Amino acid sequence: MAAAGRDAGNGNSGIVQLGLSKGLVVEELGWDDDVDEDLRDAVMDAIDGDLLEESDNAVDVVLQWWRLDDGDVVDCLVDALTDLADVGYIWLLVPKFGRPGHVPQADVAEGAVTAGLSLTTTAAVSPDWSAHKLVRPKGPRR
Repeated sequence: MAAAGRDAGNGNSGIVQLGLSKGLVVEELGWDDDVDEDLRDAVMDAIDGDLLEESDNAVDVVLQWWRLDDGDVVDCLVDALTDLADVGYIWLLVPKFGRPGHVPQADVAEGAVTAGLSLTTTAAVSPDWSAHKLVRPKGPRR
């Protein structure tokens, strides 16, 4: 049975902002006991499948949980690219401002550029987590 209460009326409108749909293959990296389990469940409901811990094939989306003390955000993003399909994207989930482990948006933006990615969207997806959508730039670099 699909979990009741995972819709916008019950505080999980963040899942809509992630733009996930049935059939997408999503790899999850950086899971720890502080992640938002309701958001994870909503993601699995949206894709109608489980989150992968690792993949032998290219994935459509990488859901990367990241905290300030996890290390260098550039390394995190480069690692997230390993299994990502050419047209895939990364949702970098970081604790919101004022929460333990908050990663400043400037660090995310700088890390994205260094990793060869573009930061396209930022969304508040849960009470404690923000999501940053990162994609490969379209077209050749100049």
